[in-house]
Amino acid sequence: MIVTAPLERRTRALEFGIYRDGDNNLDQIQSRTITQAVAASDEEHAIQFTIEDTTSRRGFEPAHVLRTESYMLEDGAQPKHVEISPPHDMSSRENLAHFVARTLDNAQSAQAAQTWIDLIDHGAGDGGGLESDHGLGIMREDDMAGAIADGVALHAKTHPEDASRRVDGVVANQCLMATLGFESALSRAGVRFLAASPETMLAPGVPTGVALDIAHNTGDPVAMASAVVGRVMSERYDAGAAGQFGPAAAFDVFDLDPKKIAGIETSVRTLDAALTKAARTRTDRAAIREDAKAIAGMVRFPGATTLPWRADRPALALYGTFAEDGRLGAEVRSAARSAADAIGSTVLAHGESDAFAPFHDADYSDAAGPTVHFPVTGAQIDSWAPEVSETDNAFYKAVGAEKLAKVVA
Repeated sequence: MIVTAPLERRTRALEFGIYRDGDNNLDQIQSRTITQAVAASDEEHAIQFTIEDTTSRRGFEPAHVLRTESYMLEDGAQPKHVEISPPHDMSSRENLAHFVARTLDNAQSAQAAQTWIDLIDHGAGDGGGLESDHGLGIMREDDMAGAIADGVALHAKTHPEDASRRVDGVVANQCLMATLGFESALSRAGVRFLAASPETMLAPGVPTGVALDIAHNTGDPVAMASAVVGRVMSERYDAGAAGQFGPAAAFDVFDLDPKKIAGIETSVRTLDAALTKAARTRTDRAAIREDAKAIAGMVRFPGATTLPWRADRPALALYGTFAEDGRLGAEVRSAARSAADAIGSTVLAHGESDAFAPFHDADYSDAAGPTVHFPVTGAQIDSWAPEVSETDNAFYKAVGAEKLAKVVA
């Protein structure tokens, strides 16, 4: 008698969702992230990729036709099925939510140990990201995180037997997305890790090969973070006669543990209240402004004088400066030290560039960790609003930053 052994169900270390918005000027150059995913799939069969790529480049269809290509990559093989549809609005919260749900569905089928989402497009820090030319514009920071929570809920509703599955991490292949506000919003959505840069990035940006580092270190967050940052900061892209360039001036991986994020929110709220109180005195207000101005905002390259992110300062450096300023009262200094300690506890790994091509001699030694929107002049408060609003997010409002800005700026 011949007995047929039951086939073992394939399990994966990682389901890696790639949500790439090519409906803008980055379409061609940032499409290299798809090529990188193909290479990673071939190298490591423990990773399965769920991809939604809105593009007009030559892909599975001819060039110059904007459409969305949706498919899966696994085991280094060609996709078994590619869905071609009219272009999705990648800046739509609803669309991102459905992508997250689909990625989690695939993660369940693959019995993946972790699920990560890679958001690939333009970023604007607390102003949001995923800028579609033919859609809603740019998705608010809170809506990006909210879409992830929505997608988790959709998956749980359809698959109650897998209701505990979540998005474990987010890779922000976008400029300026390492912010306190984005950390807070993602943590509330159940996300545990964020890999992002506090500065601008040069496309193609974060190499999709970070999926290898995540898959190889699912049980060791510190090793994972170190490997991810190492890959990003050592990556070099070829610019032909212009030589090679790296994708990031600085890059971090953060632990978004809810208790740590709650500690940040509490300590920053306490600090902002102390600063607001102190700033009502002329001498203290002058000292606060002087300390803040001493910390260079992002973006730091000379040719970007019209960009609004001059008030987005590295929070650790800013709060550390307040803590060491003897001109300020003990209440402010103590609150600043507590806030810096709370923020520092979330930084699992950090890397910075000594020579980031377009930034010339800009110094990034203080750029470890997330940024915080801290304007010192009225012109620095939402200078691009309403198109991009750095203050229209839950974190800014919850910590009392609006009241502080009115006194200091």
